[in-house]
Amino acid sequence: MAGLASVTALNGETVGQEFLIFTLGDEEYGIDILKVQEIRGYDQVTRIANTPAFIKGVTNLRGVIVPILDLRIKFAQSDVMYNDNTVVIVLNLNLRVVGIVVDGVSDVLSLTAEQIRPAPEFAVTLATEYLTGLGSLGERMLILVDIERLLNSEEMALVDSAAMA
Repeated sequence: MAGLASVTALNGETVGQEFLIFTLGDEEYGIDILKVQEIRGYDQVTRIANTPAFIKGVTNLRGVIVPILDLRIKFAQSDVMYNDNTVVIVLNLNLRVVGIVVDGVSDVLSLTAEQIRPAPEFAVTLATEYLTGLGSLGERMLILVDIERLLNSEEMALVDSAAMA
């Protein structure tokens, strides 16, 4: 299926923007692959007192203290479970390294401009200001998230202070 999403130029290079596709409940989301540092299994984290529930805590990643956020809790998903499929996507965002907990990662897809539609005026799971658009791939609808904007919101100042604690 991933092969259908790729548009290949004559020189063999992929045309379009590449997204890492992950799942939260029944929804599929995409984030810019260039922001992704690595994908890891979920490990226990050190909880930080007096932080919102979606900030799971911090972990030591090769000497770097990385705050871990559970997007499932942030997006008000019910029945958040931690199992073998639960993964942490480690993101490198400018001067900040952050891990986000998701239900699973499915694949990397390349979407052309024609496959990306503008974000709707409303969204159920998160504010539209954090959406870059909707990716359409056959029957699949991918919610494309501006992860940097989402993780640069005011509440992320809490993450920074938690990581310093």
